[in-house]
Amino acid sequence: MILNGRNALLTGAGKGMGPAIARKLAAEGADLACLGRDLEALRALAGEIEAIGRKCFIFAADLTRAGDVEQAVALAIAQFSGRLDILVNIAGARGPVDKKAWELTETDLDEVIDVNLKAVLRVVRAALPSMIARRAGRIVNIGGTHGRRGRALRSVYSASKWGLRGLTRSLAREAGPFNITVNSVSPGPIMGERLKRTIAESAAARGISPEAVLAERTAETALRRFAEDSDVAEAVLFLVSDAARNITGQDLAVDAGALA
Repeated sequence: MILNGRNALLTGAGKGMGPAIARKLAAEGADLACLGRDLEALRALAGEIEAIGRKCFIFAADLTRAGDVEQAVALAIAQFSGRLDILVNIAGARGPVDKKAWELTETDLDEVIDVNLKAVLRVVRAALPSMIARRAGRIVNIGGTHGRRGRALRSVYSASKWGLRGLTRSLAREAGPFNITVNSVSPGPIMGERLKRTIAESAAARGISPEAVLAERTAETALRRFAEDSDVAEAVLFLVSDAARNITGQDLAVDAGALA
């Protein structure tokens, strides 16, 4: 187990690709602390993690509230006796689908930027001092391929992911002298319930069938298929392992060749 004896803090582990990432890190030996609002989902995940012999602490936290984040991160680090080895920021907001930039409301803007960008910085701000004190750590932020190219009708989401990529690179520079790597993983569309909902909403907004939207999206990939959450989990595992000790400030696309 390549992460044996290491402690990992995850946000957004209860939904989407979060459970796959959590399971992968635990399967490779890491003990986990998971932050989020959906405690029911986190309790179910914790049961799975503990069933394979790893620890999984869960903490209630609204990532849009600085006080919640600071308290939850402090409690998590205390459970780990002050040692935090890995931070994975998974939590994200999808935002409106098929909505033009001039149609976006202030609420649309605030919800997406607050979760996809500001919340990541809140968690990093709370967690980094522990890593700096030990002069070791791995941070992985989950971005998206919309942060690598413009995407019509997804402007605020795209902007948030572009911002996250810039934050990742800046943090890599700041944390590098303390032997801390900071990278991001950018999934393309991931086959799952969230993608199905997005396709259904897009089809309804455009007046075409979900099958037509799915065909369009699939044709955008070099491999003519979508990645799965397990593919993202493997990428995260690599970046937090010793094999990636000299990789920092990078963004790894897991997108079946959509950006090729």
